[in-house]
Amino acid sequence: MSDFTSSFWSIAIIVVTLGGIVGCMLLLWAAGQARVAPDGDNTTGHVWDGDLREMNNPLPRWWVWLFIITTVFGVVYLVLYPGLGDRPGTLNWSSTGEHQAAVQQMQADTAPLYAKFAGMPAADIAGDPQAMAIGERLFMNHCAQCHGSDARGSKGFPNLADGDWLWGGEPHVIVETITKGRTGQMPPMAAAVGSPDDVRNVAHYVLSLSNGPHDSVRAALGKSKFAACAACHGSNGKGNPLLGAPNLTDDVWLHGWGEDAIVAMVNGGKHNQMPAQEGKLSEAQIRVLASYVWHLSNRP
Repeated sequence: MSDFTSSFWSIAIIVVTLGGIVGCMLLLWAAGQARVAPDGDNTTGHVWDGDLREMNNPLPRWWVWLFIITTVFGVVYLVLYPGLGDRPGTLNWSSTGEHQAAVQQMQADTAPLYAKFAGMPAADIAGDPQAMAIGERLFMNHCAQCHGSDARGSKGFPNLADGDWLWGGEPHVIVETITKGRTGQMPPMAAAVGSPDDVRNVAHYVLSLSNGPHDSVRAALGKSKFAACAACHGSNGKGNPLLGAPNLTDDVWLHGWGEDAIVAMVNGGKHNQMPAQEGKLSEAQIRVLASYVWHLSNRP
């Protein structure tokens, strides 16, 4: 990685860019110095189709000046705008700055629209048709890529419409989740549980917690081994919203259901991340979006 963070590539880009411009100018100058022979047929000797001969004429003046103007424009552009390695240009323009300015302008333009929802409780915002229409658009633009257009998620992406919450489903918690994002981490637990057979027994015990199909003998053997998992999921398997540890008794499975899926989870662990949205959405937008998400599982 040090090769990509050093100044070598910046210098290389500067050399190649300026070398190309200088090379073009030298080529143009060299072509201008060439003189047509005063005698002969004034051709290059190249013939096509028997009678099409290439003439040895100088470049048209308009073409030469257009070439020069283009080159000068390129030099001026590289002085004003970024293009020479890591040099920002004298105008200090950047696409990131342009984007941030556009976002700020958009937020300023839409601020009056969100002002009416500033002091409203989430339940009242959820009951406002205009707010829900806005929330739906925000959800489609920023959340549907993972959670689906119907908010019911898929394997590895939580269902937001079923009332089952990893980190808590209160409006202020949803605001925090959207704002800061979440990182869910289950470490590989096979070594802590015991042998591969112990892992299988724990899987059956976990299945028994939600009354799923299981081997009762294996489940009984796995109950004591579940102590390695209780630190996060609790001794009763009901999870811990403070850690994002799922409830294992409600028959809701985020990463797949069944003995093999649970064994794979215990052996390999899992890392999930929801990105923070505070850099993309304003506080007012997050409040409306959180109210929309809250209402999905709290409809009458």
